[in-house]
Amino acid sequence: MSAITAELRLGRARALPLAWWLAAPALLGLSRLAPATGVGLGFRLIAATACLLLPGALIARALRLEGAAPAFVWSLAALFAGMAVMFAAHGSIWLAAAIMGGAGLAAAPFAFRGPAPRVSAWTLGVLALGLAAGTALWWVAAYGGDSFFHLGRVRKLVDFGSISLRSLDEYRDGGLHPGYAFPLFHGFLALLSKLAGVDPDQVILHGPTALLPLSFLLTYESGVALFRSRWAGLATMLASFALLGLAPGHGGSLVSLPLAANASRMLILPALLALVFAYVREPSWPLLTSVAAAAGAMTLTHPPHSALVLIVLGGFLVARALLARRDIVPIGAALLAVAVPTGAVALWLRPLLHETAAHNPGAKELHHAFASYPTELDVFGLHSYRLKPELFGRGGAIAVAALVLLPLAVFARRRLWAALALGGMLAALAASLLTFVFPHLADIVSISQARRLVGFSPRAFVLVGGALVLARLLGPLVLPVALAAGIVLQWQVPGDFGSPYRHAHGSPGWVTWVSFAAAGAALLVAVFLRRLRQLERDGPLAAAAVALFLVPVAVHGYSNWSAPPTARTPLPPRLTRALEQRLPQRAVVFTDPQTGYELVAALPVYVNATPAVHSSDTRANHPGRRDREAERFFLDGGPLSLPRRYGAHWLLVDRVLDGDKRFPLPQAYADGRYVLYRLR
Repeated sequence: MSAITAELRLGRARALPLAWWLAAPALLGLSRLAPATGVGLGFRLIAATACLLLPGALIARALRLEGAAPAFVWSLAALFAGMAVMFAAHGSIWLAAAIMGGAGLAAAPFAFRGPAPRVSAWTLGVLALGLAAGTALWWVAAYGGDSFFHLGRVRKLVDFGSISLRSLDEYRDGGLHPGYAFPLFHGFLALLSKLAGVDPDQVILHGPTALLPLSFLLTYESGVALFRSRWAGLATMLASFALLGLAPGHGGSLVSLPLAANASRMLILPALLALVFAYVREPSWPLLTSVAAAAGAMTLTHPPHSALVLIVLGGFLVARALLARRDIVPIGAALLAVAVPTGAVALWLRPLLHETAAHNPGAKELHHAFASYPTELDVFGLHSYRLKPELFGRGGAIAVAALVLLPLAVFARRRLWAALALGGMLAALAASLLTFVFPHLADIVSISQARRLVGFSPRAFVLVGGALVLARLLGPLVLPVALAAGIVLQWQVPGDFGSPYRHAHGSPGWVTWVSFAAAGAALLVAVFLRRLRQLERDGPLAAAAVALFLVPVAVHGYSNWSAPPTARTPLPPRLTRALEQRLPQRAVVFTDPQTGYELVAALPVYVNATPAVHSSDTRANHPGRRDREAERFFLDGGPLSLPRRYGAHWLLVDRVLDGDKRFPLPQAYADGRYVLYRLR
């Protein structure tokens, strides 16, 4: 039995006793007896998350697959089916939940066949580490990034009894957001809120505590599947956690783990990679369909990410063909399994994409993008531009170490990880840095999304693979070398994580170019020197080296363990309670963009405008025009025909942002800062 089969039991799964299958619902029932605050809230969220994985686990077991990756993916697939029916029938989120649960129950008779499996101590250990790290996130919980945008959609899914695709937008008279046209992961969060019996804002705020153990386990499984080593899987999990959560300080992007883009990268991506690597190791139709299901879930959750994954997997295929001249058919089949659902969703979204300014942009939109990202782009002409090479070292010590160690993959050219390291990184570097390639990628997914390719390069895998080679070359000396390297790199290049990006503490651009050239040369050497000596040492030594290298990063991260300084502040609770009593569901409220952005997160209502940066620039939305009209309205004190044109029956004035304007309308609520008027 291979290491991957032993750990994940993909392709040779065994059934759990019925009592174990009922553990998650029993925990949820117990958790509902606890208060929805503090420890009780965390207990509720963790139990609800376990329940949401149960249908997928039953379906995966029926397919003779086991592990967190197939369970998570098939839960999302069942949820997709339920939400599709929900939207078609204009039902509530409970209809989607019923179909999702029904799919699990239908698979149960097939899942319960066979002897009971044993849960690996490694799996339990990874979950324990994830729970500890997730608990620490409780103290840095904050609304970051586009939290209010996503919270607004989750809230409507939770509160509305009749739901359509268009009923979840922030504007009643707007159009679908092409990035979230089918709100799959929003539906997952809505069910998490329903099952846990907590407000959606608590799911966004404290959901990372419940989701991080799952992320740990999925990343661990992807490392085990690629390296065929539990130690390497553990090192991969630690490296990924440090890169995303510790290096930036303040919890990094893990604080916003429930947001769709972050969930796609930190939950669905490792699940997809685990399934791809497992399929390449042991091809089977259940695994291939699971790969397709994972790709479909990623594309629905955040469509551009699937295009970025295809670039990395394409490089993986080419490198494997050149380095080992085998596994070409299974990697090609997995690549096709990712491409087909990606293309299907892209065809469905095509009409929306053509209405979006960022898709296949003209000169005006390109100049706007160049002005929006001046520190991230090298612009040589309207159709000749690229990412700055410094961005590949932006992530600090771990990112720089991955660039330095990348050429070492040549000493393990026959291993699967070497093909991913060299092929995936070279593909990401080429697509980002070559001026005749990057503009085409930007035309497809937008410049804003194409910048994210850096984050999809397999840096954690490169770091772990480099440690395997160094452990063979240096023996026990790799431990002090790793610790010293971690200290020096964290001291000299801690990274640049602010927004907007400013190059100050990352590696210089020449490091990226040298790594690019050295990796290309290493690939050529491996192709033409077939007898090149293979150097690799698996086991605790390499994992310990990775852990020691990460110690300075962890010290930095936990030394800056506080809420991010850029955290957003929601509407005051007193105002929210007052508006909840006065505004009916689906009411249209006219207000300024910033207040509107906060309002749709707090209540299931529609507004006239939100900040343009948080809205899709489609012809139906016209976010810039909405913002300008709202600004003129509050500057001029009217006319009242403007909010009526938006279909608004309420006017909310923030005296701090809008000035102390008074309107000849009946007041429904007033305090020291806010006034709510009823439009006649």
